[in-house]
Amino acid sequence: MLTAISIIILIICGLLALVVLAQNPKGGGLAAGFTGAQQIGGVQKTADFLEKGTWTLAGTLMVLCLISAGLQGGNATEVEDLEVIDATEEAAPAAEEGAAAPAGEAVPAEGQGATGEQQPG
Repeated sequence: MLTAISIIILIICGLLALVVLAQNPKGGGLAAGFTGAQQIGGVQKTADFLEKGTWTLAGTLMVLCLISAGLQGGNATEVEDLEVIDATEEAAPAAEEGAAAPAGEAVPAEGQGATGEQQPG
């Protein structure tokens, strides 16, 4: 399903690029070649068709990208696996030191006893 959506997204991207390149930023585009034949009436409709096509393809592309992201984001086990890996990496150096303090207890600084008093030294 995700592969089909990706292929459709690529096709729409290509079509959108072609439609945008067919337009002229100053209002000419494909209609610019028909300036001598303005009586026909199809010149203005060409510009309208390209504009509507641009908006339709852009909207469709946005919706398909949101659907694709929703289908990909449904797998939360990868995030949980990453959290487990991070927790084991943080615990490993503390275990290697050997004399790690139990959780919740303060380690006295050098030259101080357990109560924090200065010991003669």
